[in-house]
Amino acid sequence: MSEFALTGLTARPAQVWGAVRLVPLVRDEPITDLRLDQRVYGAGDPSIVDVGDGTFYRSFVPHAFVASWDSGEAPSAAFGTQLQERPATPRRAKVRAPKRVLRRMARGVDGNRLRFLPMHLAMEGYLALHFGGPAMVWEEWTDRAVRQGLSPRMEEAFCGAWVRGLADALRVFEIHPGQCGVALFVADAPASVFVVPNPMDYRALHATVLEDMFGEALFHYANYVDAVPDFVAAIDADRVSSLADLRREAAAQHEGWGRFHDLMVSGLTGEDAYTHRFVYRLGPYELSRFLPSFRLDAENHIGERIVHEDGRLAYCKTFLLSAAQVRRGHLLSVLHASGWDLIAAATALNTTPSALARRITDSGFENMLRPEVVARLEREGRHPA
Repeated sequence: MSEFALTGLTARPAQVWGAVRLVPLVRDEPITDLRLDQRVYGAGDPSIVDVGDGTFYRSFVPHAFVASWDSGEAPSAAFGTQLQERPATPRRAKVRAPKRVLRRMARGVDGNRLRFLPMHLAMEGYLALHFGGPAMVWEEWTDRAVRQGLSPRMEEAFCGAWVRGLADALRVFEIHPGQCGVALFVADAPASVFVVPNPMDYRALHATVLEDMFGEALFHYANYVDAVPDFVAAIDADRVSSLADLRREAAAQHEGWGRFHDLMVSGLTGEDAYTHRFVYRLGPYELSRFLPSFRLDAENHIGERIVHEDGRLAYCKTFLLSAAQVRRGHLLSVLHASGWDLIAAATALNTTPSALARRITDSGFENMLRPEVVARLEREGRHPA
């Protein structure tokens, strides 16, 4: 268990468009030995991803990221970089593939290059949470639950292009010098944090936020909230009589913005521990995905990150779980910790076995419980003898 930290990044003044607030994240020193590029798959039917352990993940995959790293001292460029007289518009694939099979969420290609599916890596980790199902053949669980676990398991998410105002906010967004990321808020709810190693990578990948996944609540927040308040600099003219005074007051404003934005992302970077799972080693960097503690009274984010061995955050994407997704994660965690025994799990949740059975059914796991046992629990209000 460990915390999540935006080490090496500093927040700059936010920009607001309607219900969308974008907080730029900048680096004093860009990372040059790790670069990110995208591999566009284009529009088409959902892709089928072979996770590698006999499990298949089906989802719409608009693009993959390709990480290139260099163990030497020479600076590197993102794969596909070209020198041209003027910027060119990237061409997207026009071929429609009725079925696309991708091998693994993260796969090494061509030596020091790694192709991975952004956000899908994190979502697959959430979907795989206690995916094996009951470890013991208790009377309450169906044969299917014992044999197949939670297969299939599904979660819904909304494409960023569907979030009202997000496309316009990204279009008018002023990219800061040294910017390597953005903290995105919808109706001041922390929707996502997106970080890349280098400012040039961010400029190339800025618009990919529209293809990211967002929770249902954020989609509705954008429709129900017209605008969030903008915060502007407020310098007291009576305190300024020289350029030195003006610099001092401007620095104080920057510090105030930083403290405010740190508070806004405190639900992600607070003291709650995350469970990290190693995915891939990229020289001095490590790619991992993380799950939250599933506290019902707190924000819960899933995500993926690349961290240097000195603690600097090189890349990350996060996803704010909905209240229903948090309840499902919490329920599965308690069942697993209780050995999938309904009596022990009900005791841990301070409820009755019959109420727990209803909670399991309401969470979308009704196929895991035997109907006749659930009916008996409802009649007796207790665990069967």
